[in-house]
Parts: sequence; C-alpha cells; structure tokens
Amino acid sequence: MPLARPLIAPLLILACAGLAAMVLSVGTGSVSLSPGEVLAAALGGGEPLHQTLVLELRLPRTLAAFATGGLLAVAGALMQVLLRNPLADPYVLGLSGGAAVGALLAMLAGLATIVVSVSAFGGALLATLLVFGLAHGTGSWTPSRLLLTGVVVAAGWGAVITLMLAIAPAQRLPGMLYWLMGDVSYARSPWPAMGLLLLTCLLVLPVGRSLNVLARGPLQAAALGVNVRPLEWMIYIGASLLTATAVTTAGSIGFVGLVVPHMLRLLLGNDQRLILPACALAGGTLLVLADTLARVVIAPEQLPVGVITALLGVPTFLYLLYRSR
Repeated sequence: MPLARPLIAPLLILACAGLAAMVLSVGTGSVSLSPGEVLAAALGGGEPLHQTLVLELRLPRTLAAFATGGLLAVAGALMQVLLRNPLADPYVLGLSGGAAVGALLAMLAGLATIVVSVSAFGGALLATLLVFGLAHGTGSWTPSRLLLTGVVVAAGWGAVITLMLAIAPAQRLPGMLYWLMGDVSYARSPWPAMGLLLLTCLLVLPVGRSLNVLARGPLQAAALGVNVRPLEWMIYIGASLLTATAVTTAGSIGFVGLVVPHMLRLLLGNDQRLILPACALAGGTLLVLADTLARVVIAPEQLPVGVITALLGVPTFLYLLYRSR
C-alpha cells in the first residue's frame, strides 16, 4: 500500500540528510574535497587522484557505514515492536555478540566470506532464541527479565570472544580487536548490506499495519485478525539476519538500534510504516557521521566507530532505563 503524503515528507527530509552526510564523509580526509569535486569524481570525471580517493577508498567505506547503521536501526525497531520494550537492541540483548562469535569461528577456521556470513546469521539466530526463550520462561516477558537475560547472555558471548582472542594467532589479533570494536575501514563490499537494507524496507511496508497492531500486544493483535505466530517468527529471523549482515560488514557496533528508533518515535510517532524506513535512513546517517568523526577526531589516527556510537548510546540507554523504573 503506498504511503500517504504526510508519511513521505519526513522520509524525504531524512534522505536529503543522509545524502548530505555521505557527501561530507566522502569529502573529508587528508585531502579535502568540495561537494562539486566529490560529484565529479563519483561520475567518473575530475582529477585521477580524486577519482581514486572517492571511488576506491571513501565511497565504499561510506556506503558500508550507511548500510550497517540502517540495518542495526531497523533490527532494533523490529525487536522493540516484538517485545514492546524501548530498551530492546541487538547489542544490548546479545544478538551482536552471538553474530560476532559465529563470524569469528568461521574466520579462525579460514573459511570463505559467504560461510562467515552464514555462521554470523546462525550465531545471531541462536542468541535470539536463547534470550527470548530464557526471558519468556513459563510466564510472559517483562522489561526487567528481558534486560537481565540479555545482559547475562551478552556477557557469556563476551567470555567466548575473549577465549577465542586468547587462542587466536598473534598476527590476527589487531584486526580482530578493531573489528570487534566496530571498524568500517575493514568493510569489503557494501552492496550485499545495501541490497538487504533496501529489500527489508520493501518487505516491511506491506505488514506495517500488522506491526502497529502487534505493538499493542499479541492478544489484541490476534483478536483483530493478525496471524501473530508467523509474524513473530518473521521478526525473529529478520532481526537476526539484519544483525548478522551488519556484524559481518563492519564488526560489532553498539547502541545504534537503541538510539535511532527511540528518537524517531519521539519525533514522528509510532506508525511502523513510517518508523521502519525512517530508521533505515536515520541509522545510516548517524553511522556515517560517527565514522566521519572517528576518522578526523585524532587524525591521522582513526578511532573505531563503535567507540563513537557507545559514547552516544550509553547515556541514552541509562536515560531510558531511568524512565522505565
């Protein structure tokens, strides 16, 4: 169903903001480029040095950051709908940790990139089922039970990761550590993540009304004719796939899925037909800006982008936790 005009306007504003953030990111570095030079190089014109900087170095990294941020934000929004809990987030609940463990196991075994992605998806899905199953138990979800279960499971994944780092070959440790902190510079091709982000936005729009009803509770959704169990499984698998793809693209980056959906709901309301595509745009914009800041704050050295998102996400998480008392 096409979006109404009042829903399209915020998406256009966010799309323009995302485009501006990407132009800023591509133009920022040891060699600064103006927006005109960035556009000329992207279209195959301009100086050869500018083309190399834009097409081979900066643009792929920027697109990878945008796709990763969008995937994490949409995954966080879907989980918050499913659990009716604003504290739900792939990083906080241990999904990112499970995906990281799966990916690192495949890396240590020297397997191909596609196997790394499949292993990360398996780890994220296992973490999802583990957290939700333990939090549900024989009763119903509560914010405190879910949060406590997620923190404990995330700590368990952290212990497994520490063990893997302890037994990993010394020459692989620096790259693994930066990847675990979230580092877009190691991203290979941004196109699988971008394609999944676009496909997800197209798929969730037809079920936006059902997600709006599910956000009020499974009993109300079932009473209004929503087929609850298949929809819940779609969210389980979808959030796991999005998180796994983000982790294999840029490592473990936290709190994007927590901050972005919450801020957008404060500004735009709680219509999932608007919130989910807005999360894709706003999450991508946030991570592009965070990666740009990580590249320039202590230039010529670079910070892992996960450090920047953590500095933004931890205060927001504590504020939400305080409000939910």
